[in-house]
Amino acid sequence: KRAIDLTGAAAALVLAAALLALLALLVAADGGPVMFTQERVGEGGRRFRMWKLRSMRPGAEDELPTLRPQSDVDGPACKMRKDPRVTASGRWLRRFSLDELPQLWNVIRGEMSLVGPRPPLPTEVAAWPGDARRRLSVPQGMTGLWQVSGRADIPIEQWVAMALEYVHSWSPRLDLWLQMRTVPA
Repeated sequence: KRAIDLTGAAAALVLAAALLALLALLVAADGGPVMFTQERVGEGGRRFRMWKLRSMRPGAEDELPTLRPQSDVDGPACKMRKDPRVTASGRWLRRFSLDELPQLWNVIRGEMSLVGPRPPLPTEVAAWPGDARRRLSVPQGMTGLWQVSGRADIPIEQWVAMALEYVHSWSPRLDLWLQMRTVPA
Protein backbone atom coordinates (compact mmCIF):
# COMPACT_ATOMS: atom_id res chain seq x y z
CA LYS A 1 0.00 0.00 0.00
CA ARG A 2 2.78 2.46 0.90
CA ALA A 3 4.69 1.77 -2.34
CA ILE A 4 1.53 2.37 -4.39
CA ASP A 5 0.84 5.55 -2.40
CA LEU A 6 4.35 6.93 -3.00
CA THR A 7 4.39 6.05 -6.69
CA GLY A 8 0.84 7.24 -7.33
CA ALA A 9 1.18 10.50 -5.38
CA ALA A 10 4.53 11.39 -6.95
CA ALA A 11 3.22 10.69 -10.46
CA ALA A 12 0.01 12.64 -9.79
CA LEU A 13 1.96 15.64 -8.47
CA VAL A 14 4.16 15.71 -11.56
CA LEU A 15 1.17 15.36 -13.89
CA ALA A 16 -0.90 17.92 -11.98
CA ALA A 17 1.87 20.52 -11.47
CA ALA A 18 0.65 22.87 -14.22
CA LEU A 19 -2.97 22.47 -13.08
CA LEU A 20 -1.98 23.20 -9.47
CA ALA A 21 -0.17 26.36 -10.56
CA LEU A 22 -3.24 27.51 -12.48
CA LEU A 23 -5.52 26.71 -9.54
CA ALA A 24 -3.20 28.61 -7.19
CA LEU A 25 -3.57 31.71 -9.40
CA LEU A 26 -7.35 31.28 -9.35
CA VAL A 27 -7.41 31.05 -5.54
CA ALA A 28 -5.01 34.00 -5.20
CA ALA A 29 -7.39 36.13 -7.28
CA ASP A 30 -9.98 35.74 -4.47
CA GLY A 31 -7.51 37.38 -2.06
CA GLY A 32 -5.77 35.84 0.92
CA PRO A 33 -3.44 32.86 1.11
CA VAL A 34 -3.54 30.14 -1.55
CA MET A 35 -3.06 27.22 0.82
CA PHE A 36 -5.05 26.20 3.87
CA THR A 37 -3.84 23.74 6.48
CA GLN A 38 -5.88 22.15 9.20
CA GLU A 39 -5.01 19.80 12.04
CA ARG A 40 -6.38 16.33 11.37
CA VAL A 41 -6.11 12.94 13.05
CA GLY A 42 -4.38 10.16 11.15
CA GLU A 43 -3.55 6.52 11.62
CA GLY A 44 -3.05 5.55 15.25
CA GLY A 45 -4.43 8.91 16.43
CA ARG A 46 -1.36 10.85 15.23
CA ARG A 47 -2.13 14.48 14.46
CA PHE A 48 -0.84 16.17 11.32
CA ARG A 49 -1.44 19.28 9.17
CA MET A 50 -3.58 18.45 6.13
CA TRP A 51 -3.04 20.65 3.05
CA LYS A 52 -5.77 22.03 0.79
CA LEU A 53 -6.21 24.83 -1.69
CA ARG A 54 -8.12 27.51 0.18
CA SER A 55 -11.80 27.40 -0.78
CA MET A 56 -13.19 29.66 1.97
CA ARG A 57 -12.56 33.26 2.86
CA PRO A 58 -9.74 33.96 5.34
CA GLY A 59 -10.90 33.54 8.95
CA ALA A 60 -13.66 31.08 8.01
CA GLU A 61 -12.84 28.73 10.90
CA ASP A 62 -13.52 31.54 13.38
CA GLU A 63 -17.09 31.76 12.04
CA LEU A 64 -17.82 28.08 12.69
CA PRO A 65 -19.45 28.47 16.15
CA THR A 66 -22.11 30.82 14.75
CA LEU A 67 -22.74 28.66 11.68
CA ARG A 68 -22.87 25.26 13.43
CA PRO A 69 -26.63 25.51 14.16
CA GLN A 70 -27.21 25.77 10.38
CA SER A 71 -25.31 22.55 9.64
CA ASP A 72 -26.99 20.10 7.27
CA VAL A 73 -25.68 17.14 9.31
CA ASP A 74 -26.06 16.14 12.94
CA GLY A 75 -23.09 15.40 15.14
CA PRO A 76 -19.66 16.95 15.49
CA ALA A 77 -19.11 17.70 11.78
CA CYS A 78 -20.44 20.92 10.28
CA LYS A 79 -21.45 20.60 6.61
CA MET A 80 -23.57 23.11 4.74
CA ARG A 81 -24.66 22.93 1.10
CA LYS A 82 -24.73 26.73 0.82
CA ASP A 83 -21.88 27.66 3.15
CA PRO A 84 -21.56 31.48 3.04
CA ARG A 85 -17.82 31.27 3.74
CA VAL A 86 -17.01 29.55 0.42
CA THR A 87 -15.38 31.82 -2.17
CA ALA A 88 -16.31 32.02 -5.85
CA SER A 89 -13.29 29.93 -6.87
CA GLY A 90 -13.87 27.69 -3.86
CA ARG A 91 -17.30 26.63 -5.11
CA TRP A 92 -15.75 25.44 -8.34
CA LEU A 93 -12.76 23.81 -6.61
CA ARG A 94 -15.03 21.92 -4.21
CA ARG A 95 -17.44 20.81 -6.92
CA PHE A 96 -14.61 18.93 -8.62
CA SER A 97 -12.62 18.22 -5.39
CA LEU A 98 -9.62 20.04 -6.84
CA ASP A 99 -9.02 21.72 -3.48
CA GLU A 100 -7.86 18.29 -2.27
CA LEU A 101 -4.92 17.94 -4.70
CA PRO A 102 -2.31 19.35 -2.25
CA GLN A 103 -3.01 16.32 -0.04
CA LEU A 104 -0.80 14.39 -2.44
CA TRP A 105 2.00 16.00 -0.43
CA ASN A 106 0.49 14.52 2.77
CA VAL A 107 0.54 11.12 1.03
CA ILE A 108 4.21 11.48 0.08
CA ARG A 109 5.03 12.46 3.67
CA GLY A 110 3.30 9.29 4.93
CA GLU A 111 0.60 11.18 6.83
CA MET A 112 -2.18 9.97 4.51
CA SER A 113 -2.85 7.32 1.91
CA LEU A 114 -4.42 7.68 -1.53
CA VAL A 115 -7.35 5.55 -0.29
CA GLY A 116 -8.80 5.21 3.19
CA PRO A 117 -11.26 6.86 5.54
CA ARG A 118 -11.08 10.67 5.48
CA PRO A 119 -8.90 12.10 8.26
CA PRO A 120 -11.21 13.62 10.89
CA LEU A 121 -10.83 16.77 12.93
CA PRO A 122 -9.70 16.26 16.55
CA THR A 123 -13.08 17.62 17.76
CA GLU A 124 -14.88 14.98 15.70
CA VAL A 125 -12.75 12.17 17.15
CA ALA A 126 -13.45 13.42 20.69
CA ALA A 127 -17.20 13.04 20.05
CA TRP A 128 -17.02 9.53 18.52
CA PRO A 129 -18.26 6.47 20.37
CA GLY A 130 -15.46 4.02 21.24
CA ASP A 131 -16.00 1.62 18.35
CA ALA A 132 -15.74 4.42 15.76
CA ARG A 133 -12.10 4.95 16.77
CA ARG A 134 -11.22 1.70 14.96
CA ARG A 135 -11.25 3.70 11.74
CA LEU A 136 -7.95 5.23 12.89
CA SER A 137 -6.32 1.78 12.72
CA VAL A 138 -5.56 2.29 9.01
CA PRO A 139 -3.99 5.17 7.07
CA GLN A 140 -6.52 7.92 6.42
CA GLY A 141 -7.03 8.68 2.74
CA MET A 142 -7.74 11.23 0.06
CA THR A 143 -10.61 9.12 -1.25
CA GLY A 144 -12.66 6.22 0.02
CA LEU A 145 -16.07 4.61 0.21
CA TRP A 146 -17.79 7.80 1.39
CA GLN A 147 -16.39 9.91 -1.47
CA VAL A 148 -17.55 7.52 -4.20
CA SER A 149 -20.92 6.76 -2.60
CA GLY A 150 -22.57 10.16 -2.41
CA ARG A 151 -20.44 12.41 -0.19
CA ALA A 152 -22.64 15.18 1.24
CA ASP A 153 -25.82 13.18 0.63
CA ILE A 154 -24.79 10.58 3.20
CA PRO A 155 -25.65 10.99 6.91
CA ILE A 156 -22.75 11.09 9.36
CA GLU A 157 -23.65 7.70 10.87
CA GLN A 158 -23.09 6.15 7.44
CA TRP A 159 -19.71 7.93 7.08
CA VAL A 160 -18.52 6.11 10.18
CA ALA A 161 -20.07 2.81 9.04
CA MET A 162 -18.39 3.11 5.63
CA ALA A 163 -15.04 3.89 7.25
CA LEU A 164 -15.36 0.80 9.45
CA GLU A 165 -16.42 -1.28 6.46
CA TYR A 166 -13.24 -0.17 4.67
CA VAL A 167 -11.11 -1.07 7.73
CA HIS A 168 -12.59 -4.58 7.84
CA SER A 169 -12.55 -5.31 4.10
CA TRP A 170 -9.40 -3.54 2.90
CA SER A 171 -7.55 -5.12 0.00
CA PRO A 172 -5.41 -3.83 -2.87
CA ARG A 173 -8.30 -4.68 -5.17
CA LEU A 174 -10.71 -2.54 -3.13
CA ASP A 175 -8.25 0.37 -3.22
CA LEU A 176 -7.92 0.09 -7.00
CA TRP A 177 -11.71 -0.06 -7.40
CA LEU A 178 -12.14 3.05 -5.22
CA GLN A 179 -9.43 4.94 -7.13
CA MET A 180 -11.13 4.15 -10.45
CA ARG A 181 -14.50 5.34 -9.10
CA THR A 182 -13.09 8.55 -7.60
CA VAL A 183 -12.63 10.57 -10.80
CA PRO A 184 -16.18 10.00 -12.10
CA ALA A 185 -17.60 10.65 -8.60
